[in-house]
Order: sequence, then C-alpha cells, then structure tokens
Amino acid sequence: MELAAPLNWGRRYVMVRPDHFRVDYRINPFMDLDQQPDPALSRAQWDALVSAIELAGGAVEVVEQRSDAPDMVYAMNLGFVVERPEGPLVSSSAGHVVMSHMRYAERRMETSSAATWFAGRGFTTSHVGRAGVGAHLEAGDAFAWGDGLVVGYGPRTDELGLKALAAELGVRVRGLRITHPGMYHLDLAFCPLDDRRAIVCPAAFDEESAAALLALVPEPLVITEEEALTTFAANSIVVGRTVLMPGAPDRIRDQLEAWGFTVQLVDVSQFHLGGGSIRCLTNPIDVRLGRDVPMRPGGEVVLP
Repeated sequence: MELAAPLNWGRRYVMVRPDHFRVDYRINPFMDLDQQPDPALSRAQWDALVSAIELAGGAVEVVEQRSDAPDMVYAMNLGFVVERPEGPLVSSSAGHVVMSHMRYAERRMETSSAATWFAGRGFTTSHVGRAGVGAHLEAGDAFAWGDGLVVGYGPRTDELGLKALAAELGVRVRGLRITHPGMYHLDLAFCPLDDRRAIVCPAAFDEESAAALLALVPEPLVITEEEALTTFAANSIVVGRTVLMPGAPDRIRDQLEAWGFTVQLVDVSQFHLGGGSIRCLTNPIDVRLGRDVPMRPGGEVVLP
C-alpha cells in the first residue's frame, strides 16, 4: 500500500475573535434570528479552539472583528492566502492574499478590514471583484489538493471566480459544482487529511462533480448528507496528524484513527448557529505555491 504523506500546510492560521458575533440576518439555512449565540460561551469555545490548535503544534494570529460584521468570525472566507514560491514571483516574504468577493452584501465590509490587516503584516493583496461588481469568490470554497486547487462553485463562488483565481495565481483550478443549499461552501463537504485521503460528502454536488471529486481522492472517507449537516464533520482542520473536529460519528472517528490520526473533538456549537464550524473559523496562511499547489503559467480551469 502506498504510504500517505502529511499535509505540508495547516499549521499556521488567522482567526477573528468573536467580540461581535451574532445572527443579524439569514443568508444560509442554519441562521435563525430567534436563535442567538451566547457571547460568553462563544468566546469560551473560540478560546478552546485556539488552545487545541496550539496544543496540536499549530499557531494562530488574531484579526480584530468589526462591530458591524457579525460573520467576520468565519475567518476562512476573508481571502485565499498563499506563500509565494522562491524566485521572481516573490512580491512579499509574508505571502499574498486573493481577497474574497462575498456573494452577499452583508459580508462585503469584512474584506476591507482584513486586507488592511494583511497589508500591515507584509502580505500583498489582490481582488477578483469588489462591491458586487466582477467575479464572486469566497475562500471557503478553495483548497490546495493534488495537482492544483479544488474549488467549489454555485451558491457563493461563481464560475467566473474560478477563472479569476486560476489566472491570478497561475495554477490549475478544478471546479466542482455545489448544488446543496446547506453545504454552500466546499469546506462543509470536503476536508483534506493528507496527500491521499480526504473527508468527502458527495451529496453536496451535482452527479458529475461528486464523481470527479471521488476520482480525485485515492482514499476518500465518504460521509452522508445527514452526517455533514448535523455534525459538521467535514468542517474540520488537520494540524499534522491531529484532526480537530466539531463532531464525529463512531465510524468516522474509527476510520481516522485506523489511518493513524489523532481525533480531538472541540465544541464550537455556538458557531453552528451562524452556519460555520472549525474550518470556517480558521484560515490557513501556510499554503505554498510550487510546493502545495503546482504552478501553471496563465492558469487553467478544469470542470467535470
């Protein structure tokens, strides 16, 4: 059996402290204005997640939350962050961020504050669209995997966003059409574990995209629609060989442990009220072009 190599990325994260987290509107099926998160419990759960990441060997940097941006706590969607490769493409030792262009106006103010934060730490930034004009791209739809980026599109990111991201970074983008309203971002249905394995929920996609993703992952851990929506199991992160999960049915945990992972459950149920979990709360900033994402000058989009 071919041995799997751990992910090179997933040890450094940006997070947004939930100082102003609440449900002010409804832009996904989980949100209910009558079900408000408890501020003290939200902060305690967020702090516990930070501690779990650090205990697993990871590091966290914190962005302040805008008072008018209650969803900003879901830091994964601020932008897609990459470390530049060695050579002439290097424009900043800290890296580059393709800022998200949110589908919903309620979240668009988040990216301006995030861009300022990144720029202040030496990152370069770019935009594929702004203020509702141009391509929509939300970073929770994008993962480094295999020979490029795997990017979901449909509910939040649009097809034009795939082309813009591929051209901006000079990489191959494999697009997957998301059709399930409850798994509106790829990170609710797909979680890379190592270079051969990933958690996959086929119910999130149209038939062609589900087949393409299963073919792309040599050893998928397939979860059901119910498991994805009730446990947020795919919305997990991996730090080395530790999987930080919001919930895991016994069969999922048993399989992960059989593959040699340590499973650490972290309760972030307050954030489920806004439609996000552990992956949504954490944005990896150590994905490196040329190492984790092969370069392809000019970019390329591949659809099923």
